[in-house]
Amino acid sequence: MNVGGWVPDPDRLNSWIENRLNKVGDKPRGGAAPEELPTIQAFRKLIETDPEIYMGFHRLFEGVPETDPAGHPQVTDYDTMLRLFDGLIKEAPEYDKNFLVFLPFTAILQWPMATTNGLTVMIDPKVNLCIRNMFNAWASFLGSSDSQYVLTEDERGWLGSEAMEQMPNFKETFICDPSKPHWGFDSWDHFFTRKLKEGGRPVDSPEDSAVITSACESKVLRVASNVQKRDQFWLKGQPYSLIHMLNNNPEAASFVGGTVYQAFLSPFYYHRWASPVEGVVTHTEVVEGTYFAGLPYDAPPPEEFWANQGQQPFIAHVATRALIFIRANDPKIGLMCFVGIGMVEVSSCDITVYAGQKVKKGQEIGTFHFGGSTHCLVFGPNVDLDFKVKTDDFVHVHKTIATLK
Repeated sequence: MNVGGWVPDPDRLNSWIENRLNKVGDKPRGGAAPEELPTIQAFRKLIETDPEIYMGFHRLFEGVPETDPAGHPQVTDYDTMLRLFDGLIKEAPEYDKNFLVFLPFTAILQWPMATTNGLTVMIDPKVNLCIRNMFNAWASFLGSSDSQYVLTEDERGWLGSEAMEQMPNFKETFICDPSKPHWGFDSWDHFFTRKLKEGGRPVDSPEDSAVITSACESKVLRVASNVQKRDQFWLKGQPYSLIHMLNNNPEAASFVGGTVYQAFLSPFYYHRWASPVEGVVTHTEVVEGTYFAGLPYDAPPPEEFWANQGQQPFIAHVATRALIFIRANDPKIGLMCFVGIGMVEVSSCDITVYAGQKVKKGQEIGTFHFGGSTHCLVFGPNVDLDFKVKTDDFVHVHKTIATLK
């Protein structure tokens, strides 16, 4: 399994693309189909009426081969891209033991988004507004009862025995009722943002302010020290640039020289965020960022970089993200910041706390919708931390990640 567990192997991915292309292959090309969703029609109108974006989307697909080396056809024009997007908005992800949950919109853009032309198009605010509206429409479907069809106990269902092997002790850990249809989940989103039963994930050392716990059920990516106010986050190593990651917040200066802890989620993990410390929320905001912006490659990126998985530090500066500043009760910690970062189509960041609210360690502060993604914890330069986890460690939410020295 690659980083985060989102993306299948190349043969399966390209076979999937071929099957999707076959579904739309007999439909008329060019112009909006009568049944095309309004968000897709608006996206098409932007491309076809804005000269710069029209040129950009033609250049976006330059160099994409008609077929991959195994002979699978590829998406080579914006019209096909939009028709495929239109179909995906009306579907929920099915479980597949060989395929896992992948990113379907990213699969369609896997080649062009890894190019310089792709980066130019995908940082355009008008393009990102259309993508945001498209994903809002998809979120409405995933939050409706129409998406329940994937919540079954059969082989392709998320409640089946094979899927449950990926989510051990599900019935004991999460609020559900296996005696009810769909185990009581009224939509895909309800299942995906499931809540813990009381005691499902106990909080480590809840009364010890020197213990910092995991904000997300996640796998450790890295710990960076001596982070800078401004840095070239798009270069090799992808250093953190606080003023950009924290959206020009005046408090960014207080973290200069401090520490950033980053960890990522898989589709099988618990997706709600928890406060890693006890304190008071001082500021919250959702930064509306990009969705498919990625660092370009001279050739299509290796598998571990698909869906921008190898670019998580870069994405922390440009993607849609939630910022939650918390002033810890322990003065040795002081002000810290949780950053929940949406990757590609996994970009719905829902903050559930407000400025001035007191939070306990382990208390819910927000959630990702459709998915996992990545997150950061940012600490100031005077916070002396002893991290108890290392890269690639899996950490349950509420478990210890660090202690004050």
